[in-house]
Amino acid sequence: MLSLEPPDIFFLSAAIGWSELGDPAEAEAELARITSANQSHPDVLEVRWVMLAQAQRWEAALEIARTLMQHAPLRSSSWLHHAYALRRAPGGGLQQAWDALLSASEQFPTEPTIPYNLSCYACQLQQLEAARTWLRRALQLGAKDKMKTMALEDPDLQPLWGEIPEL
Repeated sequence: MLSLEPPDIFFLSAAIGWSELGDPAEAEAELARITSANQSHPDVLEVRWVMLAQAQRWEAALEIARTLMQHAPLRSSSWLHHAYALRRAPGGGLQQAWDALLSASEQFPTEPTIPYNLSCYACQLQQLEAARTWLRRALQLGAKDKMKTMALEDPDLQPLWGEIPEL
């Protein structure tokens, strides 16, 4: 996939900036300035997904995630965004998110966020042994101390909080 060229890269950067400043309307206006040929570029789709997730517009975020998976199936974030939105979108749920992300764990064996999210899903599905296994894998793959701190603040993993320091 080619990188975005000016002026589209400038519009994308501006959209990111407006989004970080908490102005989704301006961010969306900048995204709208990107040429139609680049509207389905993975970088544009990623930013659009983040904006939709921030607005908790899960149905729209799910559609963008599906488009992202088609255009960038080798990006682990495509799969993560899909599962994350699927968990929250009407008609989705924890089990659907689990099922969607489980296959990605084999495709991206070195990406720590996938087993971390699978641990969250398993924990919420009350499959605590699977949650422990996935969390251990995430800790092995990622920055262990940083992930432990994150896990101890993640309400999805609350049933494991007492065990996390010892992992």
